[in-house]
Amino acid sequence: MSETFRDTGAYERILFCTDFSENAEFAFDYALDAAVRRPGSILYLLHVIPEPEAQFWKTYIYEVDNVDQKAKHDIDERIAKSYLSRTPESVTIEVAIRVGKDSEAILEFAEEKNADLIVMGRHGRSSLGKVLFGNVTEKISRKAQCAVLIVPLSMRERKMRS
Repeated sequence: MSETFRDTGAYERILFCTDFSENAEFAFDYALDAAVRRPGSILYLLHVIPEPEAQFWKTYIYEVDNVDQKAKHDIDERIAKSYLSRTPESVTIEVAIRVGKDSEAILEFAEEKNADLIVMGRHGRSSLGKVLFGNVTEKISRKAQCAVLIVPLSMRERKMRS
């Protein structure tokens, strides 16, 4: 039985999606590992801010003084602390923040950047987050035009036992 390994040259454009959950933070290790192992690759870090559905909330949010600037500052700080501080200088990383429906925004970004791999955690922050983020993960895995790596938080416990 002789099988040859075929190097597909894949994973030059790696998209990591975060909702800042514990699982996303754990999944980042996998995205980072893929980028470190492929010198010259680009690691895109994407956070999608859900846009309110109701017109009232859209109007309210945009009327509050500097809400966009404050929110962006807080998100930038969180990204720097949680992810950029862990990224070696040898890795090219680009951060993007989008507003919209999470699964659609992720798929559009992946297509725009011609991503080879999407890395994401399986669950969100809360019970509701788990349902919503699980739903997002399921949509991404079905509709993405590239490979998708879904990292369950249970992998962390498994790694700790070995």
